[in-house]
Amino acid sequence: MKNSAILLVSCPDQKGEVATIADFVYRRCGNILHADEHADEESGLFLMRVEFDPKDFDIDLTDKDLADFTKHFTPIAEKFQMNWRLAQSSHRPRMIILVSKYDHCLVDLLYRHQSGELACEIPLIISNHPDNQPIADFYKIPYTVISITKDNKRQAEEQIQSLIEDHKADFMVLARYMQILSNVFVNRYPQCIINIHHSFLPAFIGARPYHQAFERGVKLIGATSHYVTEVLDDGPIIEQDVVRVSHRDTVDDLIRKGRDLEKVVLSRAVRWHVENRILLYGNKTAVF
Repeated sequence: MKNSAILLVSCPDQKGEVATIADFVYRRCGNILHADEHADEESGLFLMRVEFDPKDFDIDLTDKDLADFTKHFTPIAEKFQMNWRLAQSSHRPRMIILVSKYDHCLVDLLYRHQSGELACEIPLIISNHPDNQPIADFYKIPYTVISITKDNKRQAEEQIQSLIEDHKADFMVLARYMQILSNVFVNRYPQCIINIHHSFLPAFIGARPYHQAFERGVKLIGATSHYVTEVLDDGPIIEQDVVRVSHRDTVDDLIRKGRDLEKVVLSRAVRWHVENRILLYGNKTAVF
């Protein structure tokens, strides 16, 4: 695995930001590998992702708290009013998957993880049904069932929260987890829960989306992956995709094509999150 440092920055847009960051990396003996930036005219924000080789970098990046880097970078951050964070590609974040009965997204994530496409750890799968236990067993990942009813929802979420903390999870993925999380739970993990929605949001929200689409005679169906927020299916969108359909397609055809989209869109979103490619601003994302 390559070892690179990734600096993510957002701040008010003004002159000199790119040059200052590049000069900082250069003067500290770092070598920039990739640099992407975006100036958002509507919000007046500047967003940047800089990935550099830290092999000869003269600032200690081994400290978990990054105290040495913070000390040297703070004057720049204060000058440009930057929100920033530094990540390292060698760090493998810990991802807990939540799933119900549908298995297509789960299987896709586990396969991509096993093949090395997703550079993360999966310490646990949580479900409200036992159906996907054999899949977890095949990939040798612990599987826990926490049944949820309208009467025990708070206690169930407390159990899930306890497991998240015990396994030191960095983020969670809802791989067709058919439960609505409470605001208390969601607010505990801001920008750390990724969901897949079985439509091209915001159209056809609610139950039986493919049946709604079929009844409307749509020519495109889609899938949307987004961060989970208090407002149902309204969080910052990470990735979307569509596929053409026609009058010849049945509801089953739409469901089959939709599931293919769902797993691909979700896996892209997860990979970009793991690779520190996403910057949030307002209710939007920039994916570099």
